[in-house]
Amino acid sequence: MVNQKRILVVDDDLEIRELLQEYLSKAGYDVTTAQNGQEMKAKLAVQYPDLILLDIMLPGDDGFTLCKYVRQDSSVPIIMLTAVSDETDQIIGLELGADDYIAKPFSPRQLVARIRALLRRTQQLQETTMSKPKGIRFAQWRLDPVTQRLNHQVTGQEVEMTSADFALLMLFIENPNSLMDRNAISNATRGRDAQPQERGIDVQVSRLRQRLKDNGRQSTIIKTVRGNGYMFVADITYES
Repeated sequence: MVNQKRILVVDDDLEIRELLQEYLSKAGYDVTTAQNGQEMKAKLAVQYPDLILLDIMLPGDDGFTLCKYVRQDSSVPIIMLTAVSDETDQIIGLELGADDYIAKPFSPRQLVARIRALLRRTQQLQETTMSKPKGIRFAQWRLDPVTQRLNHQVTGQEVEMTSADFALLMLFIENPNSLMDRNAISNATRGRDAQPQERGIDVQVSRLRQRLKDNGRQSTIIKTVRGNGYMFVADITYES
């Protein structure tokens, strides 16, 4: 199949790996699997997929450790597979750079919808950045939209950004002084509407603030509009 997207499923449960491989293959994806971190790293050394489904509870290196490993040199989308009742795991996964999460047990149809949404968001982001200006300056920062590199103009420090970080920052930059609610943020970073009381939205904004060294209580870049969302208030300059 032309342009068939590749998915790597990392889970130590053989039955889950086989079920996901069968279902996702029927949905049109090229699926490979790994039962632990060692197998995952071996497959990544050969070729990175278009998306990784990563279980948290793994023998040896757990999903958190492996997420950090991937984020050292790749922004490939990651969906964490978490326990249904453990919100803490979901939040930690997002803080470490995961793009989304889905709690077990989940319906295969719901999982495919999450995968399609995230891959669609990633593709749209790649296409739109090619038409962006050479550089975007705000506060004391410079963003290169093509390379997705963020540099502090005074210290020269380069800040590592995941694809979700970049998508959120571009959402704010493209909508200055406008209220961004939870659905807008979730669609920009995950390609889907937010779920009720989804704390992950606040985590992603907090992550971006940390990268921008923008203190939450005295924010000069991203303001909180209590009960409604967030607003990007820094002045923006576009390089020609």
